[in-house]
Amino acid sequence: MIQSNKFIRIAILGGGPSGLFMFKRLVEAGRTDINIAVFERKQLLGAGMPYSRDGACDEHITNVSGNEIPELVTTVEEWIKTEDRDTLKRFRINPENFNDYKVLPRLLFGRYLSKQFNLLTQQAKERGIPTTIYYSTDITDIIDAPEIQTVNIVTGNNETFEFDKVIVCTGHNWPKQLEGKIPGYFDSPYPPAKLAFQANHAVAVKGSSLTAIDALRTLARSNGQFTRTQEGKLNFTLNLDSIDFKIIMHSRNGLLPALRFHLEDSHLAKDSILSDEEVDNVRNENEGFLPLDYVYRKNFLDGLQANRPEFYDRIKDLSIEEFVTQMMSLRETVPAFQLLKAEYAEAEKSIDREQSVYWKEMLAILSFAMNYPAKYFSAEDMQRLQKTLMPLISIVIAFAPQGSVEEMLALYDAGVLDIVSVGDDSSIEPQQEGGIIYLYTNEQGDRVSNRFLSFVDCVGQPHLLYNDLPYMSLLSSHTVSPARLRFRDAEKGAREIEHGNKKVIKDHDDAYYLQVAGIAINDNFQVVDAYGALNERIYMMAVPYIGGYNPDYSGLDFGEAASARIIKSLLPSLVQTEI
Repeated sequence: MIQSNKFIRIAILGGGPSGLFMFKRLVEAGRTDINIAVFERKQLLGAGMPYSRDGACDEHITNVSGNEIPELVTTVEEWIKTEDRDTLKRFRINPENFNDYKVLPRLLFGRYLSKQFNLLTQQAKERGIPTTIYYSTDITDIIDAPEIQTVNIVTGNNETFEFDKVIVCTGHNWPKQLEGKIPGYFDSPYPPAKLAFQANHAVAVKGSSLTAIDALRTLARSNGQFTRTQEGKLNFTLNLDSIDFKIIMHSRNGLLPALRFHLEDSHLAKDSILSDEEVDNVRNENEGFLPLDYVYRKNFLDGLQANRPEFYDRIKDLSIEEFVTQMMSLRETVPAFQLLKAEYAEAEKSIDREQSVYWKEMLAILSFAMNYPAKYFSAEDMQRLQKTLMPLISIVIAFAPQGSVEEMLALYDAGVLDIVSVGDDSSIEPQQEGGIIYLYTNEQGDRVSNRFLSFVDCVGQPHLLYNDLPYMSLLSSHTVSPARLRFRDAEKGAREIEHGNKKVIKDHDDAYYLQVAGIAINDNFQVVDAYGALNERIYMMAVPYIGGYNPDYSGLDFGEAASARIIKSLLPSLVQTEI
């Protein structure tokens, strides 16, 4: 039906944090010729998986404070003063002494994000931007129609909606493989309420990241109690029916994440991202590649040289590999929980004195800055990044909250929590009758085989493969293509194939490519088809499906940065459609 008004029809698939930032960009764009639809599979906008019951219980807390999150409609500190007292009491928040430098329980933070989405919806109404919210709606397919420049989306109710632009913001996805089939086997700790079970036995946890911390906080509360002494020390005591309960974390290199500390730049130098012009100039001088060493120099070493010259002088002549080896060896030579106690004291001092642990802050800046242009790395540099730098980054910038670490130390002191180092050769054998056998080589070189009745995979959000994309029409029509990176040295690529690397392929142009996770996207998060052509209608910012080109996406920061890119591309190219 042709109506008198003309609108550009825009669909946001997913109403979590990424969808929130995308919606904010559209509302604030100053356009009244747009019609927005938001499709959310749950009944709650803004919170997404991490800040709703899908990803948190009352005991889980954020690893960012209000001053560290991107700007929304109101600050966390302003919102806290408007929240009802019963809710604040439940989460033990006193609005009188709360400030934006404090972390929040994740479910409470989800309420804040939901309120921000509601405020933006009201702004859209006031600005004359038609907006429709579809709650409890799953998207089962996306069908591109290039001949008429539109995109159809299909819902779980077999309804079809037509749009001019579609932005996929569906967020986290943990596919279930063995959970529900093998008793005591959990493909992820989410939703965490499923881990609230009594276990009078040892529980195996794979990983030691923030995801693992989520699991142990819930497991602990179902099998014991935390109490605090008059001196303020946190203790843990097992329940009588869980006397044999224990959590064994299995971690690569046996390392635990580092803690939150005071950040000199609470937004991690968003202006440190290399400009398009600089990236183009460097690529022109390097056969189309952006060297990892260049980004390392610009976004890590240069900041240290200007702000921490003594530390810079210690490492300035080290390669990335040598620097990582030095930093990892310092961590590996100290027992994990002894190091955690030392870093807890260091972080407390950093926060009390408002002094950053600067090299860690610069490493976080490097992680943020390299994420966007990683698609221009050579295959060799991506292999270096994955093998060498990412393991250090994933540990150091985890920013585990003090409250979580305090509980970990209490569990460790009670003999309930331990960690073992496992290498790349570790494996898990699910048992049909329940649980798993964990196989690994210990630090003494002995092969170990341990049986566990309960197992939780806590390695974090997996980077999903091209074929894991749930929208079959995009795959069958080749509207999307697998993400891959070319080897700068063809001989290196050939050797990888000779050595049996299944991720390396030789293309018809005689070039060698490393296949990485997810689908190919361009600088503006537009999907790229099998012929290398960008799609002007479909944008992908769902992190599980773009992990190959965005190896270290960073939560709320990622959502804000990606939405800024998308809005600049989307609005100038919009073509009005009669509806």
